[in-house]
Order: sequence, then structure tokens, then C-alpha cells
Amino acid sequence: MHLRELEELGLQNIGKIHHNLSYDELIQHELDNGECAQTKTGATAVDTGIFTGRSPQDKYFVDRDPSNKYIAWGDVNKKVSAEIFQELLEVAKKQLSGKDIYVTDAFCGASAASKRSVRFVSEIAWQSHFVKNMFIRPTSSELEVFNAEFTVLNACKAVNEKWEEHGLNSEVFVLFDVENNIAIIGGTWYGGEMKKGIFSMMNYWLPLEGKLAMHCSANVGEDGDTALFFGLSGTGKTTLSTDPKRALIGDDEHGWDNHGVFNFEGGCYAKVINLDAKSEPEIYNAIRTNALLENVVMYGEGEVDYEDSSKTENTRVSYPIEHIENHKEDLMAGHPQNIIFLTADAFGILPPVSKLTKEQAMYYFLSGYTAKVAGTERGVTEPVATFSACFGEAFLPLHPTVYANLLGEKIDKHNVHVYLVNTGWTGGGYGVGKRMSIKNTRSCINAILDGTIKDSEFDTIEVFGLQVPKTLGDINPNILNPRNAWSDKKLFDTTRDRLAKMFIENYTKYQTEEHTDFAPYGPKL
Repeated sequence: MHLRELEELGLQNIGKIHHNLSYDELIQHELDNGECAQTKTGATAVDTGIFTGRSPQDKYFVDRDPSNKYIAWGDVNKKVSAEIFQELLEVAKKQLSGKDIYVTDAFCGASAASKRSVRFVSEIAWQSHFVKNMFIRPTSSELEVFNAEFTVLNACKAVNEKWEEHGLNSEVFVLFDVENNIAIIGGTWYGGEMKKGIFSMMNYWLPLEGKLAMHCSANVGEDGDTALFFGLSGTGKTTLSTDPKRALIGDDEHGWDNHGVFNFEGGCYAKVINLDAKSEPEIYNAIRTNALLENVVMYGEGEVDYEDSSKTENTRVSYPIEHIENHKEDLMAGHPQNIIFLTADAFGILPPVSKLTKEQAMYYFLSGYTAKVAGTERGVTEPVATFSACFGEAFLPLHPTVYANLLGEKIDKHNVHVYLVNTGWTGGGYGVGKRMSIKNTRSCINAILDGTIKDSEFDTIEVFGLQVPKTLGDINPNILNPRNAWSDKKLFDTTRDRLAKMFIENYTKYQTEEHTDFAPYGPKL
């Protein structure tokens, strides 16, 4: 890379430019700079500072034509003026000037028809390592002719001291200028801002071309049958798509164009809290040289304590997808046969598996439901319902119905089967019932993927109107219909109606004249 290219970005007095370093070089830089520690498996471990997760309240889009006509402005997509953006761009440039710089070039999107080329600029070696893991690594011949369509300036050490005067949320800033193809980050070191920032941009670009961008994992069987797994954090998206019998396409972000499904990324980003080799061997074994751990607690000679959440519950690892033995090398597959919506229902109301009509699929896709356990304080047992449109509302610059309509069109066109799978509680809510066993969830998933679920007879449950199998393999039939699994039927009915009310209230925001109303296909009280 030429110094001229960085000067064109407004960076001055640059020292050394570390451009597209190899893994070995990056790891050596991380260790020499004192940024990371090395674990006994060869992975490096970094602390991301005071921010151990994204800062969604600090994310803004520049209010410019024509993108401001497409962006769904509100709590998720907030406006910043071109003037404030320019001011903070100068802050970012000043921070990155006069230093040695790490530059990493990568692709987002494995499909030649849909990919984007992105350049990441940072003063920190591990951030270059992170994006090298998470995005698609160009070949040496592709790098020779690489032309960045979008640039991310990560000036994480800079802060916005004038944030109150600017009317922003805090001194952290994560800003996107769609028209000028640039994003700037300041005040947070968390690597996931770069990953999800480009995901947000793909969610802007692709639907305008009639292509669907999706927050889902995907895998493919030996016969070429593709499956998509949608779900919010903690529902099992990464775990359930990592299957020794099926090739992993990717664990988090995908596109669906006229050629089929393709991964946006070249790596995986897995939660590692309470990770153990027995239940998740593929992920456990992926944590080796080139993998990058975040915010884990270490002891002894490079040992990692995966159970220690004293820094954060959101301990993570990024690794190149090649670390999963059974992965799809081209990161692409054909149109899916099955779509699975994952939810961890801590109220214990939703069935372990139910078959959805297309209209129900639209309803549950727009609802994007899961329920989290409220906290770890004594006596707090009440779950908290979370609704996130399209299972990824934080990353949707356009209105959620844009993505839902595209999904509906593709379900119709390719005759896709859609299922809702509850990986949460059964026999009672959190504190009373128990978590669905991974064995039973795997059995549900396997029955969907091998088609044997179609041999079942189905019942329609009350209120939610979901079709549930009467029997399925060796799963206890009492678990399949959630009411049967509760000893206190009256409490089940009360809790079910309360959850149904939450669904109904959440969905009212989609009941407008310009959008198709799928409320009749959701729960009815």
C-alpha cells in the first residue's frame, strides 16, 4: 500500500504502514506491543478495555441524500449531521496520524455477485488480527488489484469531548457516512463494532438490490440441502449449526441472492462462557494458533478459565472458519430447504419444535423473540422478553418489513419449510422448569434436516396456534406439547396468556396501512 492512499484519507506523518500482515506477523506484533497474552493452545487473548460489547446507543448514520430516504430513522438508526461527522472525522484522523498504522483489506460476502471490498485502518495490531479472522481473506492476486469500496477508520483511542454539545449519547462514536463510503470509530476498543458495522452496511446495500441480508448461521448436508438458523444471542445459533455431519457455511451473517446462500464472513465469533470440550468440541478445538480470545480470565501457564465471568459474560473467540474441520470451502450453497427460528424461551411456554406456515413465519420473523434470564441476583427469577425484528434489529438500517417481505418472496419461490425451535425452558419457567436438553434440541433439528418430522402427526396448540408433532423420534411426547410438561396447568395457562399479550403488544408497530398485517397468524387471546 502506498503512503499516498493513507494521505488521501487525510492521515499525516504516518510511520510504518503494516499492510495485510500474515497471521504470524500480526501475532508477533501483538506480543511485542504488549497487547495480548498467549494461551497454552497458541491462541492469543486480549482485553477490549471498559467496553466488552457493542455500544448501540452510540451508532449513527449521517443524514444525507439519498440514503436518508431509505433509512428507517428511530431508536436503532439515529441521525448525525454532516457537520458533526466531519468534525469527528478530523478527530479520528488526528488520532491515527503520526503513528505506525495497521491496514487490513478484506471482502465481505463470498458471492462474486454481491460481495464488497473493505479496508480497515487501526493503530492496534489485534484489531487487524480480529478483522483478518472475521472477514474473507483475499488471495495474493486479489490483493494486488484490491480496490476498497468502503473504509473503516478505527480511532478507538480518540474520544468525542464535545458529545454533549453535539447532542450525542456519550464520548463514544460509531458513525457511518453511506454516500462517502466511510465509517469512523472512537472511544471503544471492542472489535465487534467493526464486524457488526459492516454487517449493518450489507443490510443497507443488499436489499436495495433485491437481495436478503440475514443474521443467521447456515450449514449444508452431503446432498446439498442448505439450512438457515436464525436466533438472537444465547439461542444456540453457533452451537447448533456446527454439526460434524454437515458442512458449516458460516455461524452468524449471510446473504441470499439469485445464486443461493453465501457467508458474509471468513470466520466465526463464538461465545466461550462455560465452554467445555465435551458439549462443544468443534468450537473448543478451534481455539488454537490464529484464534483471538476476548476478555477471558487466564491463570498459570496460559490456562483459560472459561467459567470465570468476572470481566464479562460476553467472553468471545474469533477464529478463521478453516479451524472448523467440516466447513464449506467456498462459503456458499444453494437455496435453503429449511429455515429454523431459534428462541430460548425462559417462560417455558413455546414448544421444542413447531412447524410454521409462511404467514406464521413472517409473524415470528418480524417478532424476533427470545427471553433472557433476568439476572443472577438472589430471588430474581422472572424472565425478560426480548423482541428484535428479523432476529437482528440493531443491524437493520431499513424498515424491518423490507427484510420480511424479501424473506416471504424467497420462501414462496424456493418452497422453503420453516420451523420454530425453542432451546429454552420446559416444564415451567426459569427457576421452576429445566433447560431443554441439547440432546432433545439436536433430535428436533435432525428430524427437520433429515425430513422425518414430516412423518409426524401434528396437533395445533391453543392461543399460539402452532403446529406441534404428537411424537418425534425418542423424545418424550409430553415435552412436545409444552402444556403437558407443566405439572401446574393453571399456572401454564396464565403464563402462556401473559407471553401472548407481550407478542401482541410488540407486533402493533407493524400494523400500519402500508404493510401486510400478519397479526392474525400470531397468538390470539
